[in-house]
Amino acid sequence: MKLPADFIQSIRSLLGEETQLLQSALAEDTPVSIRLNPFKKQRNPLSFVHPVARVPWSDWGYYLDERPAFTFDPLFHAGYYYVQEASSMFVEQVVRQLVKEPAICLDLCAAPGGKSVSLLAALPGGSLLVSNEIVRQRANVLSETLSKFGHPHCMVTNNAPGDFAAFPEFFDLLLVDAPCSGEGMFRKDETALEEWSPQHVQMCAARQRNILDEVWVALKPGGLLIYSTCTFNRAENEENALWAARELGAEFVPVEIDESWGITGSFDREVNGYRFFPHKTKGEGLFVTVLRKTASVTPHEVTYFHKRKIFFSPVSKEVTAYRNFLNHPDHFDFMEAGSRIIALPAAQSEMLVSLGEKLKTVALGIGIGERKGKDFIPSHSLALSCEINREAFINHAVSYAQAVAYLRKEAITLDDAPRGFILLTYCNEPIGFVKNIGNRANNLYPHEWRIRSGYLPETSPETLIGLPVD
Repeated sequence: MKLPADFIQSIRSLLGEETQLLQSALAEDTPVSIRLNPFKKQRNPLSFVHPVARVPWSDWGYYLDERPAFTFDPLFHAGYYYVQEASSMFVEQVVRQLVKEPAICLDLCAAPGGKSVSLLAALPGGSLLVSNEIVRQRANVLSETLSKFGHPHCMVTNNAPGDFAAFPEFFDLLLVDAPCSGEGMFRKDETALEEWSPQHVQMCAARQRNILDEVWVALKPGGLLIYSTCTFNRAENEENALWAARELGAEFVPVEIDESWGITGSFDREVNGYRFFPHKTKGEGLFVTVLRKTASVTPHEVTYFHKRKIFFSPVSKEVTAYRNFLNHPDHFDFMEAGSRIIALPAAQSEMLVSLGEKLKTVALGIGIGERKGKDFIPSHSLALSCEINREAFINHAVSYAQAVAYLRKEAITLDDAPRGFILLTYCNEPIGFVKNIGNRANNLYPHEWRIRSGYLPETSPETLIGLPVD
């Protein structure tokens, strides 16, 4: 890897004699790590087939010795785990230490969704997560990630930071994993390396300040901002953190860390910052700081470039049938939106509807299914939900080869299975629905999620996870 001379000079101003150690680390292979889904792990306790090492700052993170072909592991598509860079799992540690009561949380720049699933696993029960991404295509990827995770207390939106000014002092917690120059991702992102320049760094730093300024009004006084980047320089890290504290009205909040984790402190005494350098921590580059809002601010004027209203109404017919699809139906309000049925957490349903009326909503709650003629077609969101009542459906276990064929959206044959809608399982984990019509089963897997590769790995990744715990 050929690093820009200006980048090396900027790193030398931070690390001095350690600069060569960082350069050597950036020339090594990227560590491989995954994060188990605690809700599915607790429901269906499978274990690793091969030894793995724990990510020390995460309850659910693990390092792998090599990178398997995740694309061909049905449990990956079932949301049993998520492939996540280890350093970014530190968000889980921050939330566990600092958030003790149910919170309304906004993950502002959330795609592809790794930090959102960390938040959902770490937030206290009864919390609500709004996971947002401004770029529509990336928002769809984010929605897929959260659908697979299967937690019902969240919604996915597709808005600009300033749109959230419509909710002044609404959120208890903001996570701004800001778009940055990506210095910490050079060894896995060639584009970041190609685009890097001192001018690009300054442009990113200015954009980050604009993002913070626009969304700040949505944070409650006393609420927390977790600000992070995947870059090394001071301009996008300590300097922006100090700007936020002074200009927006905030104080830094410390996070306890273990010395053995190899996390480096801030390069500014005024900032409680936490830096991950690849030559010291097993992961990519990251900067994290936490600020508490100390004062109210005047709300920004909100001008919507787009406003979408979702018209929900309580389900009036066949309520019992829909309720049977969930394990805890009394915890949800069942709503109709056209031909679709959606289950919203009862304690937050009014709030979700209010948010949905002012924000561009991609997904929320649990999609139960859709009426089409005489049929009610259960949704893939329901299949992957942690709340699905499997006893409400015919379950059919499939082999590895059948599971991969299903995930490619190919027609499959289910021997001796009855006709109708059937929930397919792999390693006792739901992977989706089919409609069995006798000689074959109509594949209901989302077309845009299908495995497109025709390649099959020599060693099946089914050996990564899948053994029942003794």
